[in-house]
Amino acid sequence: MEAEPNRREGRRRGRDETEDERADRRWTDLMQEIRVAQTGVQILLGFLLTVAFTPHFQGLEQTDKTIYVVTIVLGSLATGALIGPVAFHRIVAGRRIKPQAVVWASRLTFIGLVLLLATLTSALFLVLRVVTHDTYVPWLVSGILAWYLLCWFALPLWTRFHYTEGD
Repeated sequence: MEAEPNRREGRRRGRDETEDERADRRWTDLMQEIRVAQTGVQILLGFLLTVAFTPHFQGLEQTDKTIYVVTIVLGSLATGALIGPVAFHRIVAGRRIKPQAVVWASRLTFIGLVLLLATLTSALFLVLRVVTHDTYVPWLVSGILAWYLLCWFALPLWTRFHYTEGD
C-alpha cells in the first residue's frame, strides 16, 4: 500500500503521470510531429538540389541564382534542425536525461519549422519569379507567408493563450 503514495509524490498537475512518464509521452508526441516535417523538408531539399543540374538553370538571372542558393542553404539548415532530435536522442539515450532531451529536441524542432517556413517562402518566391516575371509575385508570396504564419504560429498561440490558465 505504501508504494502507491510514493509513486504519486512524483506526479504533476494535469495528467496523472510522473515526470519520466511525461517525458516519454512528450518525446513520442514530438517524434510523430517531426516525421511529418522531416518528410516534407527532405523531399523539398532533394528536389531543390536537382534544379542546379537542369539546362534551364544556367539561363537564370544572377538574382534568381542567388535566391536559389539562399533557398538551398535554408533547406539544408531546416533539414539539419529537423533531423537533429533523432541524433540527439541516439546520443543521450540511456543517460536518464529524457526530460532535458525533450526540451532540446523541442527547441531544435521549432527552429527547424521556422527554417522550413523560410525555405518554403524562398522556394515559392524563386519559382514564381521564374515562371511569371510579374511584379505581383512579392505580394502573392507575402500573402502565402501570412497564411503560413497564421496556420503555424498565430492560431496555435491564440489557442494556447485563450484556452489555458496560468501556464
